Amino acid sequence: MTPQTRSSTGNALSAAPAGRASALFILTFGAFVVGTGEFAIMGMLPEFAASLHLSTAEAGYAITAYALGVVVGAPLITILGARLSRRELLLVLLLLFGFGNLLSIVMPTPGLVEIARFITGLPHGAIFGVSALVAASMVERSRRGWAVGRVLSGIAISTLVGAPFSTFAAHHFGWRIAYLLIGLFGFLTFAGVWRFIPADTPNRANSPLKEVTALGNAQVLLTLLTAAIGFGGMFAIYTYLTSVLQNVTHVPEWQIMLYMIIWGLGMLAGANIGAWLVDRNINLAALFALGGSALAMLVFPALLHTHIGLMLDVFLIPACVNALGPALQTRLMDFAGDAQTLAASLNHSAFNIANALGASLGSVLLAQQFGYGALGFGGALLSAGGLLVYLLALLILKKSGIIEERLPIDG
Repeated sequence: MTPQTRSSTGNALSAAPAGRASALFILTFGAFVVGTGEFAIMGMLPEFAASLHLSTAEAGYAITAYALGVVVGAPLITILGARLSRRELLLVLLLLFGFGNLLSIVMPTPGLVEIARFITGLPHGAIFGVSALVAASMVERSRRGWAVGRVLSGIAISTLVGAPFSTFAAHHFGWRIAYLLIGLFGFLTFAGVWRFIPADTPNRANSPLKEVTALGNAQVLLTLLTAAIGFGGMFAIYTYLTSVLQNVTHVPEWQIMLYMIIWGLGMLAGANIGAWLVDRNINLAALFALGGSALAMLVFPALLHTHIGLMLDVFLIPACVNALGPALQTRLMDFAGDAQTLAASLNHSAFNIANALGASLGSVLLAQQFGYGALGFGGALLSAGGLLVYLLALLILKKSGIIEERLPIDG
């Protein structure tokens, strides 16, 4: 069998019941829904806080609870579901996501809402990881970057469309209605996966211990560390972007949404640029993302008072950083061995660690009175740190004598 008839894992291509396009669409839609579930609360935090009689700072614990659920859930659920097929696992994860959102809207007290948000976050990382693997299984190895990028673009679309729509729904109908809609869309994705995703053969002989021990590969660990550090710079800036626009750039209120839309467009462009680069040179894709984002963040302080220049940088920063996603997700497929599902899921745990790291670094810089411009320097430092880790991974790989397989692009 030629390489063009095998998937990125070396197995025969999975045939989707209603065609590959429908299957990839439902996976991308699922990424959009789950991404919306994560980012929605940032735009409706005032309504959320007022409804539960909390300060904005106290309401932020719900965001922390969700992120903690992501970090804990990705490895835990993947290990427990080691004997399930990828389609079976994806169905279970989507049910948990849907019920978690419904649970969030019926909880009467802030503490119980935080528990519900933690539960909702548990399947988050595994949904993205398994979806990426399923997408890659349906295409030739030389097109896996395109397939993974297609799915991950759903996250970017959620920041561009889903989160603003949730903010609108929360403002006019309440945050509970917004989460009700997200939960219902989760169940709709469940139905789509049931109908359109190919049924793969489960490995009933697999064991949780096998998944864990297969993660001893240094390349896997360094790839995850690259994600945990390298994505952080984006969040160091994004977390405080609204405050920058209000307090430094002094843009009109309506322009803040315009900047957020530009940021979302940058994320969407980055996912597609990264996917295109991965199918040509995966290492170039990673180096472009980390090096380019460091440069874009370094000029951030100089552009704070220049509307057009800042708009351009607000596009370039997420475009460069988000190009890293397809590269790291694909690289994990190369080196994870028998821990494909676990490694792919942990990539999104690392992404949320980067979220916490970047936001925390930004908080420290502002608390120490370094000013909003320091966010750019702090973000660049994290991108540079991710770049150094990735270069270390390449150096270790070169010394080991292992040659990474790269197939030519079809056509």
